[in-house]
Amino acid sequence: MSVFEIIGGKKLKGEIIPQGAKNEALQILCAVLLTPEKVVIQNIPDIVDVNKLIDLLRDLGVKIEKTGHEEYSFQADDVNVDYLNSEEFKKKGGSLRGSIMIVGPLLSRFGKGYIPRPGGDKIGRRRLDTHFIGFQNLGAKFIYDEGNDFYKVEANNLKGCYMLLDEASVTGTANIIMAAVLAEGRTTIFNAACEPYIQQLCKMLNSMGAKITGIGSNLLYIDGVEKMKGCTHRMLPDMIEIGSFIGMAAMTQSEITIKNVAYPELGIIPNTFQRLGIKMERRGDDIFIPEQDHYEIDTFIDGSILTIADAIWPGLTPDLLSIILVVATQAKGTVLIHQKMFESRLFFVDKLIDMGAQIILCDPHRATVIGLNHQHRLKGISMTSPDIRAGVSLLIAALSANGKSTIHNIEQIDRGYQNIDARLQKLGAQIVRK
Repeated sequence: MSVFEIIGGKKLKGEIIPQGAKNEALQILCAVLLTPEKVVIQNIPDIVDVNKLIDLLRDLGVKIEKTGHEEYSFQADDVNVDYLNSEEFKKKGGSLRGSIMIVGPLLSRFGKGYIPRPGGDKIGRRRLDTHFIGFQNLGAKFIYDEGNDFYKVEANNLKGCYMLLDEASVTGTANIIMAAVLAEGRTTIFNAACEPYIQQLCKMLNSMGAKITGIGSNLLYIDGVEKMKGCTHRMLPDMIEIGSFIGMAAMTQSEITIKNVAYPELGIIPNTFQRLGIKMERRGDDIFIPEQDHYEIDTFIDGSILTIADAIWPGLTPDLLSIILVVATQAKGTVLIHQKMFESRLFFVDKLIDMGAQIILCDPHRATVIGLNHQHRLKGISMTSPDIRAGVSLLIAALSANGKSTIHNIEQIDRGYQNIDARLQKLGAQIVRK
């Protein structure tokens, strides 16, 4: 297994372009299964999770061609649905969290969708109930093979209906939308997720012939159509990577310009980092972060300690809380980080404490960070990445720390960040992959 060796304490400088959005890609790529016509997707990130999904689509019989830089064409005109019963599929599908999103389009177009229990991050329970309850509402039969940890949904004819989702799940909403576009009649989804990724999926599906209204809200109307056609779609830049670079600039006291960020789609992300005291300037569609010696955490209006918590969109995405927690370790002031969604996502703070951070883990969901105000730098240590976002958070900590740090299990980081070591080297980071 590969490791990163980082010599920290170096100021960075330059421009960096964010990759295409990982979480959008995992939905958009599955949507190609809805049509036999050619679909071209641009700005696809070259990361492990996305490449695994592309390989899975190829195994299903989708014709895939690299047509340009970060651009692929997909044509699902000869899908081998029987592959879903193979041992190879059970192994490959189980290694990728995003594989769950092939189920909706397969069910919609072919009347069946199977999936082993998906893998991915070890960040706590990630329920799939929303997906399968939604499919059942549309008329599908759900079968769970407990012995093999295998899920099946089958239907001869999906029919539109009204449904109130039990949670505003992004992947659940995406899966149900893809199942409903070819269903008979109207589907109404209330408490739908409305993240930019969902909006992008809906816009793409409409360009393929779907009839979806209410895009950008939590109330979606989908009028089923008989067939879908091909299209060309360009993905957004990755908002999580953009947030990671903002935090990295502050932690390393560096001057960095993040290019082509699709600023209107970032929601409250810039404001959240500004509440930590980080200065930034919007320059067209770029974000410029100046070099700062210090940044001070805001308080609530009555002077009480600021709480930063994740929430459904347009609230703060949970994927950025690990980065925000790390950034707070060198701020002036105190902040309470409340991770509501995943009960194991904050457990990486023991590594930060070993590096010298002042953090109190209150419970599995909350941590209080007492900032060091850059007066006491973190120290380099050897550590292991438990998941994608914690891995990048530890990388940011290592870049700011005194001395040498070693990060093991960097395959987790590679799952979500494209060539991160080479891109950071161009900014002046001393990072080596071994």
